[in-house]
Amino acid sequence: MIFSIMASSSGSRGPALVVVGEFFLDLIFYALPDLPRLGEEVKTRHFAQLPGGGLTTTSLVASRLGTSTAAIARVGEDARSSPAWRSLEENKVFVGACEFSPSLPTARTVCAAFNGDRMMITHDVINQHLEKLLSRPAGRQALQKAKHVHLACALWPVAPWLVWIKRLRAQGLSVSADIGWNPEMFKSPGLPRLLQTLDFLFPNEVEARAITGEKSTERALKKLAEWMPRPLIKLGQAGSIAIQDRKVMRVAPLQVRAMDATGAGDAFNGGFLHGYLAGWDLEDCLRAGNVCGALATTGAGGSSVLPSAVKLQKLMSRLKTDSQLAPAKRHRRTIQ
Repeated sequence: MIFSIMASSSGSRGPALVVVGEFFLDLIFYALPDLPRLGEEVKTRHFAQLPGGGLTTTSLVASRLGTSTAAIARVGEDARSSPAWRSLEENKVFVGACEFSPSLPTARTVCAAFNGDRMMITHDVINQHLEKLLSRPAGRQALQKAKHVHLACALWPVAPWLVWIKRLRAQGLSVSADIGWNPEMFKSPGLPRLLQTLDFLFPNEVEARAITGEKSTERALKKLAEWMPRPLIKLGQAGSIAIQDRKVMRVAPLQVRAMDATGAGDAFNGGFLHGYLAGWDLEDCLRAGNVCGALATTGAGGSSVLPSAVKLQKLMSRLKTDSQLAPAKRHRRTIQ
């Protein structure tokens, strides 16, 4: 199956992809010798200050791959002088629809990466009611020219976001979301109705099981299929899994030496949406996501390793060849 939507070129009048969500200034300490404990100090020579958040990584990956991309976020005036914020513009992400708050600081996260995983502490008073950004003239203008809208934030409370998603769909836009870890939202009786309005949701295994209440990943995927036409789940180092035409599709991962898993799922989203807007089939979209997600773990933060379109195609071809040589890595079977 080939998706019908096609991206406009980078030289088009507007963005093919609009990403709405949260921007963070990330302070990342990685290659730690041990986990930090209360009352103790852990030192490392490895540190990076990078743009963070699902909006940032998804936008940067998609734009670097050649998808014309706009970001809609709210940041403080302090962001204007930040190299992390300027990196969006330097990578050709349109930020003209973003709002600068004169009174609130840009959200910040301190991340400690250890042994392929991470822990985070975040200060965030600015990312409230982000759906209101869509009503601003600059936001409406960006949306008028888009093909797809990706919502990289918790869609909470559900009601106002549901109204906006229906408006976007009425404009002929496709819509996806990555709501992250949000237990309050997972328990909302309105969540299934919201998911039914989405083209794609991008949960990891833990999120998918929490959303559906199922104990296994495959049962969670099957439950999501009751609400969505093409459900998928990110499996981290195991690749990704989806359902299409009642068949389970597993796509193998790219094997890398992981340094920091921060933002890997958001990088997956950027690669997947680039493929989707280019008209690729679902399997290749998943493969693109796997490649971008894996590469993101080889550097600090999710946005420090951005693949080119040429590198993506090369690595996807290698994965596809490997899967043909070892069919057990990818199989399909009919859902019962």
